[in-house]
Amino acid sequence: MPVLKRLQAGHAPAVLAFELANRAYFAASISDRGDDFFDRFTDRYNAALAEQEAVCAFYVLLTEDGSVLGRFNLYDLEDGTARLGYRVAEQVAGRGVATAAVRELCRTATTMHGLRTLRAATSHDNAASRKVLIKAGFVPVGPATPADLGGRSGTWYQSDLQPYSVRAP
Repeated sequence: MPVLKRLQAGHAPAVLAFELANRAYFAASISDRGDDFFDRFTDRYNAALAEQEAVCAFYVLLTEDGSVLGRFNLYDLEDGTARLGYRVAEQVAGRGVATAAVRELCRTATTMHGLRTLRAATSHDNAASRKVLIKAGFVPVGPATPADLGGRSGTWYQSDLQPYSVRAP
């Protein structure tokens, strides 16, 4: 059973393997990260870990052997609101894995981060992502511009999170 874990330094090799193995698959529906991302992966990964301490919360969906099946990120945590971004491995796409992880992250967003609202943008040509968001309780709230989505147009979705007990950090 996959488990959602907060991103840690030790996850770097598995995250890189996940990104490389799924690069072409991701590029079909979202902007490619580019060669520079992979050439400077260690620096970018370390920067993400530092950023996580301030305004973001990054998560990985791990198998029992430590392989990464997905990345689920909360960006710009401020005033009870954050943006959600995610990607799952091609090998588990269409099996409900992303929907289950987004639902779990919604619970975590309230209990661990005190969030009340999540927003996510997806392009018009990413039907799978739209389906995940709707199944996870998000509703469309307006247009997303190409600037929001790396050159593609789409829709913003929002979830007003259910209140859960907030755990002390």
